[in-house]
Order: sequence, then C-alpha cells, then structure tokens
Amino acid sequence: MQRKSFLSLLAILLGLAVGGLAPTAHAQFPGVLMQHNDLSRTGQNLQESILTPANVTEKKFGKIFSYPVDGQIYAQPLYVPNVTIAGGQHNVLIVATENDSVYAFDADGLSPTVLWQVNFQNPGAGITAAPCATNGGGGLGGCNIYPIVGITATPVIDTTTKTIYVHAKTGSVSGGVTTNYHMLHALDLFTGNEKFGGPITITGSVKGTGTGSRKGTVTFDPIHDAARAGLVEANGNIYVFEGGSQHGWVFAYNATTLAPLSTSPLNTSPNGTLASVWQSGNGPVVDSNGNIYLATGDGTFDANTGGLDYGDSVLKLSPTLQILDYFTPMDQSCRFTPAPNNDLDLGSGGPMMLPLQGGAYPNEIVTSGKGGSPCDLINGVAAVPIYLLNQNGLGGYNPSQDQDIQTIAGTVHGYWSNPAFFQGPTASWVYYSGMTNENGGGDYLKQYTLTNGALSTAPVAQSTNLFPVGSTPSISANGTSNGILWTIERKDILSAQPGNHTALLYAFDATNVGSTLYYSSQQQQRDATGCGNKMQQPTIANGKVYVGTQNELDVFGLLPAAPATPAPSLTVPCFSFNTTVGTTSAAQTTKLTNLGPGNLVITNLSFLGLNGNQFGQTNTCGTTLPYTLAVKASCNINVTFSPTVAGTLNGYLLINDNAIGGGLSLQVVGTAKAAAK
Repeated sequence: MQRKSFLSLLAILLGLAVGGLAPTAHAQFPGVLMQHNDLSRTGQNLQESILTPANVTEKKFGKIFSYPVDGQIYAQPLYVPNVTIAGGQHNVLIVATENDSVYAFDADGLSPTVLWQVNFQNPGAGITAAPCATNGGGGLGGCNIYPIVGITATPVIDTTTKTIYVHAKTGSVSGGVTTNYHMLHALDLFTGNEKFGGPITITGSVKGTGTGSRKGTVTFDPIHDAARAGLVEANGNIYVFEGGSQHGWVFAYNATTLAPLSTSPLNTSPNGTLASVWQSGNGPVVDSNGNIYLATGDGTFDANTGGLDYGDSVLKLSPTLQILDYFTPMDQSCRFTPAPNNDLDLGSGGPMMLPLQGGAYPNEIVTSGKGGSPCDLINGVAAVPIYLLNQNGLGGYNPSQDQDIQTIAGTVHGYWSNPAFFQGPTASWVYYSGMTNENGGGDYLKQYTLTNGALSTAPVAQSTNLFPVGSTPSISANGTSNGILWTIERKDILSAQPGNHTALLYAFDATNVGSTLYYSSQQQQRDATGCGNKMQQPTIANGKVYVGTQNELDVFGLLPAAPATPAPSLTVPCFSFNTTVGTTSAAQTTKLTNLGPGNLVITNLSFLGLNGNQFGQTNTCGTTLPYTLAVKASCNINVTFSPTVAGTLNGYLLINDNAIGGGLSLQVVGTAKAAAK
C-alpha cells in the first residue's frame, strides 16, 4: 500500500474509532492521539476550521482558562473528541505530569472538576516520582529533568480499544539503596483504570560487553535511563524508547496483552556506551510497512566494521526491532569524543517523514540534531547539517562524504527540537528552530521550501524574534488554507533548574513565518502562562491551543464576547529557594489579580506534593476563607521555605477558586543545605 493511501485510511479509521461517540460536526477529526499528531511526526492538524490568520490576533485571541496540575508537564497534551465520559459528552484532554499523574480534563472547560485523575505513586510504601539526583550520571538519567522524573514521554491513545498507554518512572530509597521502576500502563480512556493486566515492568537484557555489562550480558538499568521519546503504537505493539548515561533501548509490548515481543529488546550500543534514544521528546517515525525510524545520541559507533554499536545514527527498524538500515554522519567520530567530550548528539532531534515527493526519491526523511564547531565547519563557519535521507536507502556510513540526498547548513549549534511540515496552496515548507549555543544563544525560527523532494539551501523566511533554546513548532490549517504555525518560547536556558520564566505562545503565518500573528506577552496580564518547560510543543484542536507548563495547563482560544466567570492572573507562577535546614527563607511574592467579570472566590490555599509541608504562605487576600476578590482587585501571596531535611524539596501551592478550571497552582522548589556543625 502506498504511504498516501495508508495514512488517509488511518485517518478515516481513527476518526470512526472513538467509541461512545455521537455524530457531530467534528466526528471526522480523529483528535491528537500521539506526539506531534501523526506517525510521520509532521505536527499538523489539517482539520482546524475555527482558528485562522484573520482571528488569531491580540484583540480576538488569548488565554481563556487554565487547569492546575501537580507537577511539570513535559509530555504533549493529547486530545480525544466527543467522548461519553463521567456522565456526559466531552472533548477530552489527556495531560501527564512528572509527578506521575495522568489527568482527563474537559478540553473546553465545561466541567468544573477533572473527569478523572490517577497517580502511580505509593508514598506509604516509599514509592514516589524518582528524584533526579538519584538517577545516575548525565544524560536524561540525571538532572536534565529537574527535580523529579515521572512521566516524560508523550503517551499514545488507541481509540479503537479506548486505551491510553503511559510510561511512568518511580523510585524509592531504603537503607541508602535507590531503586527505580519503569512501568508501562494501559489506562481505560473513560475511567483511568488499568487494563490488560497492567501495569507491567519494563526490563530486559541483551548479549554484550558494553557499559554496565556483567559476564557478557547488558541488562537494562532503570536508574541510569529514562523514557523521553513519545510512545509509538504500530504493528499491534506499543514501543517504548529509553536512554540516559549508559545505553539506548527500544522495547516492544503487545498492545492488548502487554506481553513483550518474543525477541530481545534492542540495545543501540551493546558492546559500547551511550547512543541514547531521546530525540527531545519526539516520537519515532513509522512508515506504511510498520518500519520504525529513530535517531540516537552520541556514543560508540562500529557498525561500518561489522559491530553492533550505532552512536549518532538514524536507524530503520523492522516491527520486531531488527536493524534494517542506517545512516551515520561522516563526522561521527568528532561528535562522540570522550575527551574533550564534544557531546554533539545527532539524536537531540528526531526524524520527520515527508509526504510522497516528486523527483528521484519519493520517500524521504529529514533530520538534524546538535552539531557545529568543532565538527561541522563550512569555510571556517560553524553550521549544523540538516540531512535529507532516502527512506529506501538511508546511506550507511562514509567517512569522507555523507550518502544522503541533500545536506543543508542549519543553525550554528544545534536543535534540541523537532521540525514541522505544511503544504500550503502553492508550496510546501519544512520549519526548524534551533539555537547558537546552550547558554541561551537563540536563533530565528526558519522556513525552508520543499520542491520535488529538495529543500531550499537557505531559509525563505524567518521569524523576527529569537528563540533562546529553539522550539518545536506545530501546524493548524483547514486543508491547505489558513495555515498557522504555533510554537512555545522558553526564556530560560536548557541547564536552568527548573527555570522560573513564563512560557510565551507564538503564532505565525505558516506561509511566511516573518509575519507574526500573535504572541502571549502582547497582553501579559490577561494571557500570562505557567513557567516554560524545555522541549514542549503546543496542541491545537477544535479552536483551542493547549500549552503544557511547569505548573499548569494553559488553554488559549477565541476570546468570548461576554465572559461568564472571573479570570485570575498571577505575576509569578514558580518559585525557587535556597536556604539552610532549620531556617526560614526570605519570602517571595506573587500578586493575584481578578480580571473579572464577577468576584473571584478563593475557597482554599494549601501546599501539596511530596514535600509540600516544607513550605508556607501568608497573604493579603482576606482574613477568613473563603476569600473574595472584587473585579480588578489584587492581593499578595507570600511564600517561604522552611526545610527540616537537606536536599532538593518540591511541592505546589494549590489555590482553589470559582474560575474556569477550578484553581491555580504555583510550583515551589527548594534546595536545603545541612546546617553547619
């Protein structure tokens, strides 16, 4: 079956498969059921008829409500339309957090409470989200996700069986011994209950002599690895991708029994080290034959001499995880240099499969990652290669000349992000957003034309603003018309732990990203978001845009002519503290304002989370609960940190109110030093 017809059939089947659904105007929209919308990872929703370049403006579009959550949102929010759930019919939004929670929300704010929530921790047994400090060394096994690691990989939803597949990491410490658990959950879409005998523990081993091996066997290490790349459902299986400071792994489980494939999992460096599979959260690509394409991070490479190690490579895997083909850049040995540790992962970005192309190569994949100096110099100038690969022959490895279709010069330092694709009325484009260095050296979002299977060698348009750490764009359009490119700016550098600046949502004309339609700081108070997370992308569905942040899920859409409920706004949504055990920090303050209409009624303020009892607050919102805040009135909330134990402690302040979404949440993270003896 040709790819075009396969994807068209898949879209139809998904559109018809959402059980318990009533026929409506949106019944053919399948929803956003996986990371970046489709198995090609194009980031497109081509059935968006409400949002257009004409109405996505500062005066007509903005933040309409938010939902509080209990932890950072790294996974992309997912959307299932027209579900009969919790005694009614709802468009359902699925949101997962690093605190190991999964929420089902009404996507339109029509339910005052969550439809359901599950959490995979068991504090009574000492099992919580895994503190990042106990997660081994560098890579995603360490503290690049801070301060806890729970659900990072975007889940995948099967609307035929009404199942949400989720990878969750938890941890426990007993007698000074740290134990981590990686679990695959199959949750009922309607209730959140476990299905198919789940959850199951992710584990496995392969023959090898690489890092961590014992007696010729490499066993998956749950401490040193984490799942970041989006989960994949294909071939009747659920595929889970892991990576960290030891190896890259790919696991496959039957989608209806959760039984592992009879073959061993894939280890990308069994006789070496690293080659992690992380892709800045991007899900691997799947073609019409069920083959899987992914990129690995820097690590040992010897496949060209008959070895089994595939650092800095794009791999083509069979449904049973056999390596069918690969591409490795000619600069691989420079990318992976233990000293001085260039650390230039090809796999910091993920592949994207293009629609059928004209020209000599109809089946193509585009990919890029880190790069630049000292490995990629063109006339002495650093430039990260963007590779256009032949899906039917990836090219292998050639130390003097890459055997790809085309290489073009991208940004200066690299992409901790993934591309998007859009075919407009007269042309097709690929979009990339990278950065010039890891210390906030931003670059412009760039737009390349795609003609007869070839990319323009230079961008044909670019944004007027810089993105400090790059971004992963998403596309909304009605077929080939009204294309809008959406993306999220994080102001904090990648290494900021966790970073306390609010996220910014941007909308550009997809036919020319030099034309900015909207950005959320135009109306900073009205459209204020939670704190920006790394490597997050927006979800667009049915006239709304969903933005996951460190402390809340923000929802944007067309502004109502006559709002029915008050809209609260906070000046600072996240706090970080440093102090000594047995002392109380200086207070940090956020201002809460009621933008109206009507009074904002605050019914509760409480610290929750694993270490919520280590924080305190005072406020000027009232003397006795419930507090009432009149329209345009403000009050201050003062937060302090009073640690009783040393370490990194975290929680959140939940503010329950009568606004859409039911409340606000503030993230609080404190670093406590032991008192001097």
